[in-house]
Amino acid sequence: MIKMRLIVGFTVLFMLHAGSISAAVTVIDAQGNSLIFKKPAKRIISLAPHITELLFSAGAGKYIVGAVNYSDYPEAAKKIARVGSYNQINIETIIALNPDLIVAWESGNSMHIIEKLKKLGFAVFVNEPRNLMDLPDVVKRLSLMAGTNAEKSITVYLKKYNALKKEYSQKKPVSLFYQYWNNPLMTINGKHIISDVMRLCGAKNIFNNLKVLAPAVTVEAVVASKVEVIIVGGLQQQHRQWLNDWRKWQNLPAVKNNHLYNINPDILQRHTMRLIDGAKALCEKVDLAR
Repeated sequence: MIKMRLIVGFTVLFMLHAGSISAAVTVIDAQGNSLIFKKPAKRIISLAPHITELLFSAGAGKYIVGAVNYSDYPEAAKKIARVGSYNQINIETIIALNPDLIVAWESGNSMHIIEKLKKLGFAVFVNEPRNLMDLPDVVKRLSLMAGTNAEKSITVYLKKYNALKKEYSQKKPVSLFYQYWNNPLMTINGKHIISDVMRLCGAKNIFNNLKVLAPAVTVEAVVASKVEVIIVGGLQQQHRQWLNDWRKWQNLPAVKNNHLYNINPDILQRHTMRLIDGAKALCEKVDLAR
């Protein structure tokens, strides 16, 4: 079993003010930038749906004063004021909400917007989870900035992670294609967090070596790979058609053996603590192909 070793990148500094001692917390984000908080952040804005969920996992949900569209989990997230969408942020709304912390998504939010928010004087913590063990680390950092306790959610997550690693990671490798969009046909490369889920399950991403994080690919390239499992991340109204589109390729091992599956994208495509449940679902599908 892997022991929890989170490198949270923080230090506690002690500052003397009028004869009293107060603690300041320094937290390092995904870009290597240091954010110093002399007191916990109590007015937080989330710039991505998965960040909203991570803040709730960190025990800081009650401090979120603004979030982007589709921040719909947990239920309480639906009631938070909106500041636009992850790729179209309303800066005027953010200014009016006067946050003491903004949490941004490096590969999803516009870097122009992130830099503009910094220039306006806001504390912006940029996150970009790339593997499964980054998630408890991010939650720990968020809890440090908000002055909350996230140990329970982290412990539950790590217990599930260790159980899956023990059961699946050493099994016979199975080739896998993950489709998250159909037109154009899009997948993920080896640096994406879903590829880390595949590795945990003993699966091989057939597009592991592509340079783009979320590349467009051709049907012909998938067919030529002779892939053993195809998993699509479409919503209920989408995934049936996406899977049916592959059935015409009868000589493809994944089709011939009927290893065509759908996994709810909310638990596999969002970088949240629920991803470990998505990992369990993916591991079980891959195991059927063995």
